[in-house]
This record gives sequence, structure tokens and C-alpha cells, in this order.
Amino acid sequence: RGGAAEGADEAEDAGAFQNLTGRAKKMFELRLKMNKARKANHNAVVAEKKRQDKEASDEGKESRGVSKKKYYEQLQAQKAAQLEAGGLDTGKKYLLDTAEEAEEYYKKQVKKQNPQGGEIFNQTSLYNAYEKRTKNIKVNLEEYEEMKANDPDFYRNSNSMEYGSKSNVPEANVDRMVAELEEREKNKSKYSRRRKHYEDRDVDAINERNAHFNKKIERAFGNYTLEIKQNLERGTALP
Repeated sequence: RGGAAEGADEAEDAGAFQNLTGRAKKMFELRLKMNKARKANHNAVVAEKKRQDKEASDEGKESRGVSKKKYYEQLQAQKAAQLEAGGLDTGKKYLLDTAEEAEEYYKKQVKKQNPQGGEIFNQTSLYNAYEKRTKNIKVNLEEYEEMKANDPDFYRNSNSMEYGSKSNVPEANVDRMVAELEEREKNKSKYSRRRKHYEDRDVDAINERNAHFNKKIERAFGNYTLEIKQNLERGTALP
């Protein structure tokens, strides 16, 4: 397809060339040479980039002896075997990380700034959460259009006389919603990640959940309650 297009361009240029005379013809020839040189340079750069990428890939494969995917699988299998030999949970592979590896991982996490305070509910976070929840939902457009056609008050608002009444939702859709909510709760109960521990930090919580809640409160209102907190600690708070 590209060759046919180039042939058509060349034929068109040849036709235009016949109608030119004098300096215009020389200008036209120079322009054709410049275009040809630019295409040749572009093709040479692309070929060189492909060659360099292939050499880098081959060097990495030779140093590991296997492909990157195979190397990662072998490394994970070795860590799992070491954890089993020590009687530890195979899901906690981070226990085998060295101090250097843990520091490198921490630096990568620090680069990605987490939203603070009310920013955690920004539009991007809400949209990502919505996309994550609706990713596995299968929509039946025919059923949707049929329900909309049969219900004149399909899009209800606070002024609707049908507001708050029972809607004709199929049992299969209700079961699907319940299954999705139960799956979320199940995944939430399993969720756990390694958290940093500071020995010098004051203990102000009775359990992990309370500590997490206190951190959210501190991020949202810490700047506004700093003076009150300092007065209470010094004992200079007004009665």
C-alpha cells in the first residue's frame, strides 16, 4: 500500500515537473532531493534503533542465560523454596529481601506521591476506582433498552412520584450485585501490605485500624489543631 502511494506521488511530481521551466524546475529538483535524503535518514535512524534494542536484549539474555520472564519465574520459585524450608509463608517473599533491595524498593515508592487529605477523593482517584469496579461487569444493552422502553419514569429524580418504590430489577442483576459486593469484602479482608514502623513515634491508637483512622484525621485536620495539641501537651490549655 505504501509503495503504491509513493508511486502515485512520483507520477504526480513528474507531471508537475513537465509544466515547470527555468529556476522553478531546479527548485523542484532540489526539493525532491531533500525529501529523498530526509526519508533515507529517517529509515537509517529507525534501523539503528532496532539494532541497538536487539543487541541490548541479547546481552541481557546472555548475562542471565534465559529470557527476562523465565529469569523472574526462576527467582520467584527460589524464594518460595527458601521460605518453605524456613517454615514461613510463601506469600511473604519480601522477608528474603536484602537491606539494599528494600531501600531501592522504598525509593521507588517515594517517587510516586500519594494524595493527601481530601485529595484522595479527587476526580482521578474516583474514576480509577469506578473503572476497577466496573471492569468485569457485562452489560446487556438489549435488556437495558427494553427496561427503559417499558418504564416511562426510568430516569427518576427527587420529584418523581415513583421515587423510593420498588423497581422491576431482575433477580439475576441483584444476585450479580450482591456477588460483587461480597467479592470486594473478601478481597478487602485479605488485603495487607508491609508498613513502616517508627520506634520513636508516640503510641496513640489501640489497634491497627484505629491507627489508620488517626493518620487520616491527622492529614486532614493536623494543621488546624496543632496549637491545641501543643497547649494540651504543655499543660497551658485554657479551661
